[in-house]
Amino acid sequence: MDSAATGFALRIEQPIAAPIEKVYDAFTKAETLARWFAPTEDYLIVVTEADVRVGGRYALEMRHKGGNVHELTGTYRIVEAPHRLAFTFKWTGKPERGDSLVTVTLSPTPTGTSLVLVHEQLPDASMVQAHQGGWGGSLPRLVALLESK
Repeated sequence: MDSAATGFALRIEQPIAAPIEKVYDAFTKAETLARWFAPTEDYLIVVTEADVRVGGRYALEMRHKGGNVHELTGTYRIVEAPHRLAFTFKWTGKPERGDSLVTVTLSPTPTGTSLVLVHEQLPDASMVQAHQGGWGGSLPRLVALLESK
């Protein structure tokens, strides 16, 4: 995984040895998203809403085995299957983290799919670092899930 943070944005490039449609579905199908969208195995993900269309909303809970629950919500801004997806990203109950924007761009490659994820509009450098850690844990789980099939 190659990543670089500049300003208050984070960009990650990740090759995945899986067809582009499967990678796109992993971001848009609730049952698949719940299997990888957490930084570690210590979380159970419960997707409570997944209306994947422009203007549609998503909501999920990250339930840590220690008891903490982190709630995440957002609205889909771009839905262009299977190449592009953009959605707002907001931690419920943590207004200091603000609303940010995640854009996922997928391109087919000879060996599968190239994923480029840009997480922008983060409020400060500490949030860039925190989200880099979150995506840095989640994306390898996505790769493992898709490449094991």
